[in-house]
Amino acid sequence: MKFSLFTLLLLTWGSTCGAQRLASSLAKLPPYPQQKVPADWLLGTQKYPAGIYQSSGGKEVVLSNGLIKRRIRLTPNAATIDYQNLSTGEQLVRSVRPEARLTIGGQTYAVGGLYGQTEHAYLREEWVAGFTASTSDFQVVDLSVASLRPYFPWKPTTWTMNPNQPGGQVLTLVFASERPELRGIRVQVHYELYDDIPVLCKWVSVENNRPQAIRVEQVVSEILATPEEESAVVGTPEQMKKPQRIYIENNYAFNNAMRYELSDQATHWKRDSSYTSQVNYYFDTPCLLEIYPSFGMSAEVPPGQVLRSIRTQELLLDSYDRERNGLARRRMYRTVVPWTTQNPMFMHLISTDPATVRSTIDQCVETGYEMVILSFGSGLNMEDTSAANLAKFKALADYAHQRGIKLGGYSLFSSRRIDDETDVIDPKTGLPNKGAFFGHAPCLASRWGIDYLEKLKIFISQTGFDLLEHDGPYPGDVCASTTHPGHRGLSDSQWVQMEMQKGFYRWLNERGVYINAPDWYFMDGTHKIALGYREVNFSLSREQQKILNRQNIYDGTWEKTPSMGWGFVPLTKYQGGGPEAVLEPLHEHLKDYRQLMMQYYGAGIQACYRGPRLYDTDDTKRTVQEVVQWYKKYRMILNADLLHLRRPDGRDWDGILHVSSELPQKGLAMLYNPRREKIIRTIKLPLYYTGLSTKARVRVQEGTFKEYTLNRNYEIEVPVEIPAEGYTWLVIE
Repeated sequence: MKFSLFTLLLLTWGSTCGAQRLASSLAKLPPYPQQKVPADWLLGTQKYPAGIYQSSGGKEVVLSNGLIKRRIRLTPNAATIDYQNLSTGEQLVRSVRPEARLTIGGQTYAVGGLYGQTEHAYLREEWVAGFTASTSDFQVVDLSVASLRPYFPWKPTTWTMNPNQPGGQVLTLVFASERPELRGIRVQVHYELYDDIPVLCKWVSVENNRPQAIRVEQVVSEILATPEEESAVVGTPEQMKKPQRIYIENNYAFNNAMRYELSDQATHWKRDSSYTSQVNYYFDTPCLLEIYPSFGMSAEVPPGQVLRSIRTQELLLDSYDRERNGLARRRMYRTVVPWTTQNPMFMHLISTDPATVRSTIDQCVETGYEMVILSFGSGLNMEDTSAANLAKFKALADYAHQRGIKLGGYSLFSSRRIDDETDVIDPKTGLPNKGAFFGHAPCLASRWGIDYLEKLKIFISQTGFDLLEHDGPYPGDVCASTTHPGHRGLSDSQWVQMEMQKGFYRWLNERGVYINAPDWYFMDGTHKIALGYREVNFSLSREQQKILNRQNIYDGTWEKTPSMGWGFVPLTKYQGGGPEAVLEPLHEHLKDYRQLMMQYYGAGIQACYRGPRLYDTDDTKRTVQEVVQWYKKYRMILNADLLHLRRPDGRDWDGILHVSSELPQKGLAMLYNPRREKIIRTIKLPLYYTGLSTKARVRVQEGTFKEYTLNRNYEIEVPVEIPAEGYTWLVIE
């Protein structure tokens, strides 16, 4: 690009001032210390505080907490040159790239970046000094360091395993440009490094200080050229393995899959054509990570306003083992999104009759339950903000609160038709039909959608409801309408609706409102999602449901913590099925009722017990009380990490093991027998993550302890007896 002499002088002057500010800010940072090889961070025996340092004589800034290190060269422009997992020494940078990329007004600009690398399979330290910058890119002009602040205020009002927001340090790099069309636009790249976990969060903000609005079509908030995962001579990027030692999760995920990997809409592993020495003949190896919303943003930023990109958590893994990587991911959730450790005991009531609601609240008090959810089909309409409706449910919430019980309810947003003006418009047909993920859905940025969120806010604020069970939250539908007041047209419709949805959930968290939602909004405040299920399965026999539910628990807890998932126990007829499928009358099916409760609570998981009551006789009441008392006795260890021992298959025993290196109870194993006869087995228990190294004391249920010696793999072998079609549990100290 050619510049006039005047423009070149401005660029030179601006660059000089920026370099001086940057050098002054960098000089205030402490030098990067020599790091020791860390211990196993998953055992929690050592602290790893985040720090931000200078290195290379003031030419680089380093983020490190002793577990990971990210080193960014700042001269002649900013670029990550080193990204390591300090537990393994593994290097994640093979080639230098810009720190971000923006598309503004149809033109694309790099944010930072260094040039001159010719071999892109690896990066040598001695090459860096010879790299150059481009005047076409946004230039780094300053930096700042601060303590990590909460992403949003969170008010836990239910039982919570971790009530603390994460600690850490934040590095912000400030970029500007003297190009005429970019002057007045300030870009900040934020790096949030957490204490004690190998996780870094990265995001970008764009501040418009120009006199007119700007249009930001896209923000690519992370660009990493990583080593490839496999050597494949031919094969498409879709066929080849993506890098496995870095786990990426951002807050732009939807599609109701109940799993993040299938919901992620912003993580892109792309081919790198500049990497010409790769093995793949067509340069198709997926080894270039870019983070951006697939559909784009097309966000209009008025003067004086700031646009914030999506937020991306980067977890550096030290293993290919599924269980260990799952433990790392679950530790990330407990730390970064601690609201997911809230796990109240709740019942799903299918009535809004005031007398029935009060009776159920009383049953919760008697049995130890903590929350009542007015379920779908109960007759609750939270969109009705009439004085009479608000008064009715405020009186019920007041009664619940007087008795120490939380009260909340269900609202359906998606999977419903409103009218032609409101429903999302299919860009292919221009019609409000079959343009949504689930057939029909309103546009959240329509007049109806804006009013819908406002009505829910009014209802929750004025009734004092403690929970929202939100069915079909915004699932990523695009909308081609040009008349909806919340968005301009197709190009910004997804971004706007996502921002509205996430903002609503953050608003609820600030008020202590618990959220069940069937999509992956954990990073923006939801507390619980389904384990994963097929609804018609709950019309199958109780015998089938017991095994199927355990399979759902086993499969649904590899990535999620126990508190992040919910199951389902239909007390009355649901999705069809005969008497063999339901638990009512409860006193006639006490054995099945008890076992279904023990299966879920024994995994630390809340289930939706959907029906008109929790008990019908004194015997049923005692059964529920006994299970609840047992769960609360072991609540901490049952909400701790979960290991997978053997998947239910209906042929032999199956089981799970809760572990913690920090609690007095180091482990609790739940073991099940699906067979019609008693079984006796010797079961191997892996105790490494309990923190025990030589001896373990084990008792069967409430019996006496017996001491076992751990082998070199930190395992013990325990003989157990499991009753026919029953269960047992072991406590480890």
